[in-house]
Amino acid sequence: MTRMNQSHDYTIDELISARIAHQIEDGNLVGQGLATPLVAAGYLLARLTHAPHMRFASAIGQAMCEDWAPLGLARAEELWLGKAVVRMGFARVVTEVLPTHPFREFFRPGQIDAQGNFNNFQFGVSRDAPRLRLPGAGGIPDVTTYVDDIYIYVPRHSRITFVETVDFISGLGHVTNRDRGAGPRYCITNLGEFDWAEGHMRLTSYHSGVSIDTIQKKTGFQLTIAEDVHETPAPTEEKVHLLREIIDPLGIRKLELLSGSARKSLLRDILAREGAL
Repeated sequence: MTRMNQSHDYTIDELISARIAHQIEDGNLVGQGLATPLVAAGYLLARLTHAPHMRFASAIGQAMCEDWAPLGLARAEELWLGKAVVRMGFARVVTEVLPTHPFREFFRPGQIDAQGNFNNFQFGVSRDAPRLRLPGAGGIPDVTTYVDDIYIYVPRHSRITFVETVDFISGLGHVTNRDRGAGPRYCITNLGEFDWAEGHMRLTSYHSGVSIDTIQKKTGFQLTIAEDVHETPAPTEEKVHLLREIIDPLGIRKLELLSGSARKSLLRDILAREGAL
């Protein structure tokens, strides 16, 4: 019997993945970057619930899939290579897919401003002496200048990420005079949900136990608050069960919320359970 009641036993990673899944519609083509298990879990949750006809692509293996497999760390290729319908290089994606096949993609920015411009290049404005190198822009400049359905997620909401002015723009936000595409539509963090009504970041829901004042204090610019701002809906019992037992029984999605020794410990545990140590 399908369990449809909201769960009172869920973790923040499960809430984030469930709300990511909520943004997906049946038949969507969705994209995923590297090291984004919260997004992958959300995509698979959508695939197993309300969006059975979605197709998903990833930079891992540069493949597009219609079938699915549980998340893995040492065996990530079981999904992206073992289930691939087609494989193509990024140059082909940019020249053939982006202009003709609209898709949705979630990005995790290093910095993001009120207009939705975001930075995955580096902290610090000096190219020769950055404070910290980030993973790099990758295909973000290409995707965010073409695609309307850009979505953001931030596992750890802070003033380090949400800033008045980004140091570099690798992802294009709600700016004037752009030829195509649009800025981000939606953002989910460990504190709440947001959109960009009228091109400025707006709080639309706050997670259970989190106040609007706390969210504003952890944001480096003034947020707009939606008139109907409300508590974020909890995931259903069925969705929590799917995430824990079927989609990601190893708990790989939790890595994005951890740092330091806790992250290292979970990594070792996952690899041991996969038989990779």
